[in-house]
Amino acid sequence: MTGTAGNKGDYIRSDCYVSVELAQESGIEINLRSKVASLYGDSIRNISLDILNFFEIQHAKVTIEDKGALDFVIAARLESAIKEVVSSEKEYLLPLTSENTYHTDKDKPRRSRLYIPGNSPKLMINAGIHSADGVILDLEDSVAPDKKNEARYLVRNALRSVNFYDAERMVRINQIPEGMNDLKYIVPHNVNLILLPKCETAAQIKQVDEEISQIAKKSEHQIHLMPIIESALGVINAYSIATASENIAALAIGLEDYTADIGAKRSEGGKESFYARSTIVNAASAAGIQAIDSVYSDVSNMDGLRENVANSKALGFVGMGCIHPRQVRIINTGFNPGQAEIEKAKAIVLAYEEAQRKGSGVTAIGSKMIDLPIVKRALTTLNTALSSGLLKENWRESENE
Repeated sequence: MTGTAGNKGDYIRSDCYVSVELAQESGIEINLRSKVASLYGDSIRNISLDILNFFEIQHAKVTIEDKGALDFVIAARLESAIKEVVSSEKEYLLPLTSENTYHTDKDKPRRSRLYIPGNSPKLMINAGIHSADGVILDLEDSVAPDKKNEARYLVRNALRSVNFYDAERMVRINQIPEGMNDLKYIVPHNVNLILLPKCETAAQIKQVDEEISQIAKKSEHQIHLMPIIESALGVINAYSIATASENIAALAIGLEDYTADIGAKRSEGGKESFYARSTIVNAASAAGIQAIDSVYSDVSNMDGLRENVANSKALGFVGMGCIHPRQVRIINTGFNPGQAEIEKAKAIVLAYEEAQRKGSGVTAIGSKMIDLPIVKRALTTLNTALSSGLLKENWRESENE
């Protein structure tokens, strides 16, 4: 019986293909094919032997076709192959790197989220350098059905080992109920936010929430949720979904599946999705969470992307998805607050802080009452401006001079 995992071929980079064939005798035989064997062959063999020993495998023929894979990739591929031939609940976990211990706030800016296929390590390694607010390791549509299981190990290891440079570490699980199987691979490993695709009911949110609570009993940080609405039923239930859990940080819409569901063709102008997108914005606003727009699929049309971002922001969305790194800068810039927004937010925060000093919970600017929800939105605007370099950390001092 042989277990296999990974990818092979001349086009493969930063990955490997592993096969494990159990034997009755002769110990461990490792056949390594790698262009960097002279430099890293001993290291690859050592980690392979350590993993085989961890799973108590004493006799096996192991073949590794290496294309520059890092340790976290080799470990994921080998564990996945082993578990095709050995039944074990054990997990071989590499140390959690210090760069991956940060947590994220529920209302942090989420202008851009970059999708990375969950079975493509070459795209994971440098995903954080593109300055997206979030990096999504995707276990759903971008992973072939027969690769789902090995992608789970790879995503788990990436969460522990890859430096995402302060981007929010996100994972899109599979559609419920299949996605319930994904949670044990990501919840204990410092994921910041989980995206729930094709979400249609509040019951699905509660099901995921309960499972996360069971897995993360000792977790000291909140794992945020972002349901993605991708059907007519999901749109109808948008508000109940948005309010189904205090862990929901944002509500997103996926227009490719939504337009297919209603029998329409997605257009550049988006008339066919105006109702759905407006509904998502209203539901998110009423629930006090962020509204996140769909991806723009034409990666070669930068002018079209700019127009799409402008229209999205005008509708009330605060961010959208990216399917290529070249889209990140335009999306971040487009969703950045303008100077008038920044000045208004500063005035709101300063007025509220002055009221607090005087012992009042509310105040007003002109005829507009300012309470805590308005202040929170203003602070989010200022946080986005700060992270974008549009505002200095000491802006309060400048205002008081």
